[in-house]
Amino acid sequence: MKRDLTDILACPVCRGPLELVVEVEENGDVITGVLKCSHCKIDYPITEGIPNLTPPQKTS
Repeated sequence: MKRDLTDILACPVCRGPLELVVEVEENGDVITGVLKCSHCKIDYPITEGIPNLTPPQKTS
């Protein structure tokens, strides 16, 4: 994932900004890391360069 994507990505739950936390970066691409929503307190993982922005399942 390119770092520049954080400028256009938003939390799918609240539409708030996401903070990028990089674990592994290669040639300017984020390979693993986390996108964090400070409002919802939800972490969205980045694995093999692909962010998973699937909202968590609600439990009843």
